Amino acid sequence: MKFIDQIPTSVLIVIALTLGLAPFSPQPHVLEKLGMLFSGELSKPIDIFDLLLHGTPWLLLAIKLLRQGVVQMKAGR
Repeated sequence: MKFIDQIPTSVLIVIALTLGLAPFSPQPHVLEKLGMLFSGELSKPIDIFDLLLHGTPWLLLAIKLLRQGVVQMKAGR
């Protein structure tokens, strides 16, 4: 987890907005692949790889923000 703590939040935001949403039209890949996952259509290896590729930046950003929130809550006690 220290690796994630060392990455600046601004860098993760930029990566999530660019790689995480690319290609931007007609629909961001991550949203398309999540829709496929929830509808049970995510079965091809390339689609699973695409979800991992475009979803990882969002996952890292979420972990970073959650960890920052926990640290701030502990410091506020």
